[in-house]
Amino acid sequence: MTTAAPEPTTLRRTPTPTPSATDAPCVPASDAGLPTIACDPVTLDRLEVRALTDVLLARLRELEEGTLAYSYVRNTLVELNMSLVRTAVQRFGHRRDGQEDVFQVGVVGLIKAINGFDTARGVEFVTYALPTISGEIKRHFRDNSWAVHVPRRLQELRLRLAKAGDVLEQELGREPTTAELAARLDVSEDEVTEGKIAADAYTAGTLSAPATEDENDEGPLQRRLGAHDRDLELVVDLTALRQILPGLPETDRRILKLRFVDDLTQAQIGEQLGYSQMHVSRLLNRILAGLRQQLEQD
Repeated sequence: MTTAAPEPTTLRRTPTPTPSATDAPCVPASDAGLPTIACDPVTLDRLEVRALTDVLLARLRELEEGTLAYSYVRNTLVELNMSLVRTAVQRFGHRRDGQEDVFQVGVVGLIKAINGFDTARGVEFVTYALPTISGEIKRHFRDNSWAVHVPRRLQELRLRLAKAGDVLEQELGREPTTAELAARLDVSEDEVTEGKIAADAYTAGTLSAPATEDENDEGPLQRRLGAHDRDLELVVDLTALRQILPGLPETDRRILKLRFVDDLTQAQIGEQLGYSQMHVSRLLNRILAGLRQQLEQD
């Protein structure tokens, strides 16, 4: 009895939906000389991803950069290993930077890992790719997270000071001095001072930040800074008035005293002087207009 020859073993996978226009670009598989592989390989398990990654990395080294086949293989490698980017991004979830921006930086790191990976070293791609992706994200934070740009030497010194300060504080039971930090890091006290100043440039504060949870409370810096004192503007006017008032008629001075010193109403002033409220109003307007004109002239 004749039996049919067994079919060749192939890598099996469940068909995946056709990628949308927003997915990473792919070129026809025939151009790369490879079987058709969807851009979003969600149905592959971890072992299949690793096996296919090894095959594609080896194939990538055989292709000429810039060709359609090279682009197809590299794009497929990026999509296959996108989970590595997500893993790296999760490690920096405590950062305030936008996750979308960090994710895009991680994709750049993945592409660099694909371009720089050497299959001849005999190590797994994951072992090389994760540090490369994380390093790219760290460089992004280092170069873009500082409110004021400072030299890399001071950025690194700030990190060393922070770590040494925590250790010394645990050992001494108090905040370490500049001399103690300098001795621990084997640097000069001037360098420690310079590093502390550089640390202030990492984040920029705001004058309007509330000191407490009460949003109506002024920020601490606002309370320390001088506010505009409108009373100071009156000093010049009051000094000028002191020179002008003695020259006014007695009746005008008395009306001003009753209105602005004794705080009487126009009707009450009229009762004391024997005038109507309307007449007192006209007198006040005339007196104040005259004073205002003299002050503007002075």
